[in-house]
Amino acid sequence: MNSWSAARCNSSRKENGMYGKILSPLRVTGWKLLCILWVGIFPFRGSFAQNSPKTDSVYVLRPSQVFDGQDLHQDWVVVVQGERITAAGPAARVSVPPGARTIALPGQTLLPGLIEGHAHLLLHPYNETSWNDQVLKEADALRVARATVHARNTLLAGFTTVRDLGSEGAEYADVGLKQAIDQGIIPGPRMLVAGKAIIATGSYGPKGFDPAFEVPQGAEAADGIDNITRVVRDQIGKGADLIKVYADYRWGPNGEAMPTFTLTELKLIVEIAGSSGRPVVAHASTPEGMRRAAEAGVETIEHGDGGTPQVFKLMARKGVALCPTLAAGDALLQYNGWRKGIDPEPARIIQKRASFKAALAAKVPLSVGGDVGVFPHGDNARELELLVAYGMPALDVLRAATSGNARIFHLDNRLGNVKEGLLADLISVAGDPTKDISALRQIRLVMKGGQLYRQP
Repeated sequence: MNSWSAARCNSSRKENGMYGKILSPLRVTGWKLLCILWVGIFPFRGSFAQNSPKTDSVYVLRPSQVFDGQDLHQDWVVVVQGERITAAGPAARVSVPPGARTIALPGQTLLPGLIEGHAHLLLHPYNETSWNDQVLKEADALRVARATVHARNTLLAGFTTVRDLGSEGAEYADVGLKQAIDQGIIPGPRMLVAGKAIIATGSYGPKGFDPAFEVPQGAEAADGIDNITRVVRDQIGKGADLIKVYADYRWGPNGEAMPTFTLTELKLIVEIAGSSGRPVVAHASTPEGMRRAAEAGVETIEHGDGGTPQVFKLMARKGVALCPTLAAGDALLQYNGWRKGIDPEPARIIQKRASFKAALAAKVPLSVGGDVGVFPHGDNARELELLVAYGMPALDVLRAATSGNARIFHLDNRLGNVKEGLLADLISVAGDPTKDISALRQIRLVMKGGQLYRQP
């Protein structure tokens, strides 16, 4: 921001008081929102090595061991030049470029930046503010300002890429957030964004209002061939990297989850999105909703709480990945009074354990994502810890959260492995996460595209 812009922001502060007034949804203008972001982010600039692209730095990283996205290696070094990895392998075989800066990482494991498969950066934990109130009462400016902090916390927690699956009523603010990160305006992870999720009319959104009122839905309704076609294409045109659809939701006669779209409608969504090179992901928790989504050709199914062995066999056969979001249900039950570790496990947890076990037995591809936003951003490792607690080996969890997610999200030609030619999205942790997944809580170094955001 140039001196004229800074002066304009200072003037805006004097006219409107400090942040409480600036954030008033009735008074936020484009200039004031810019000021919020500038004033909010500027103090953090000294905490980060770079906010703007830099391509001439050369680093030699010397950890105790390297997890390359598949296996663990001792006595490896990794060379980073500009934004990419230029060498990785045994120290005796890697030549060090002259003038390189060496970063010693004793007692640490270097690994690819973790990839979060299911997040909502524009949401914050439901025990702070309910989903209904976030959608109905919080101004977009407030939500964006908060999301910039969520992005920073996510990156510093070692998650260098995020798949954000819906702005939840904040229109296309996720597209703008992604652009701000890509342009170096704010620190944050790489983002794949869905924009507004697609819902069947009447199935989603806040309930309990006079039918005469049209309340914000938190997503975009689409019904029938013509309307579905228009909505999918419109979302693509407005910056969505992928299309998210709710294949079922809690709209049954007694509030139970039931399918929403027909198989024909879901196939149309997949066909239209696919013609632009974009995947479709589906929220689905019922066997029939999951079956329709898998038959339609979606790439991932989110949640899958009620999945059966038959449905999981279908998903495995078609290569449809499951993102189980264990941490979201776990958090919601605790918000509702479950004293984890003291009280017996609720029926929902017992069912989730059984469905997850069935998915593993069927060898369904696994995407790692916790539905972050239901619980705090920056606490993303909670999902990986629960995957281990539910019976998945730590090494397999690490593979899924790095190279596995990269492959499922079509990023494996850029990310997910410690390999020559890939982008230098790297983190280091104290200890060995292949043996103790909680080592991912001990982040020591975070590098994204060759830029250091956290270092020892």
